[in-house]
Amino acid sequence: MENILIKVLDFTEYPDVRYIEQDENSGEQFYYDVVKPNYEKAISENKILLVDLDNTAGYASSFLDEAFGNLVYDFEYKNIISHLKIKSEQEPDWIEIIFNEILPSWKKKNEKGNPRKEVK
Repeated sequence: MENILIKVLDFTEYPDVRYIEQDENSGEQFYYDVVKPNYEKAISENKILLVDLDNTAGYASSFLDEAFGNLVYDFEYKNIISHLKIKSEQEPDWIEIIFNEILPSWKKKNEKGNPRKEVK
């Protein structure tokens, strides 16, 4: 399967906080401006969305939590797992955290009926 590559560095060198109202370099902004439209394209073209986390100034876990957790509310979990790949040579632990902690915890939240924060 072919990849659609996006780099966080193309969004910002300084990934910041969780929510849009806190900063324009937020995980929420990255999700809605970059991840979601590219993931929709990957699904429609039967490709994999490859997100490169390298070469930024670093990450707050809240940025990654919001940037990837939102997928669970907009797409089927099984498709997320099969159409999303994360690359990080500098911090490979982030890959494990996204797939083994962030996505499963958001899936649980969604299954329990907990709404996500509404974007204003």
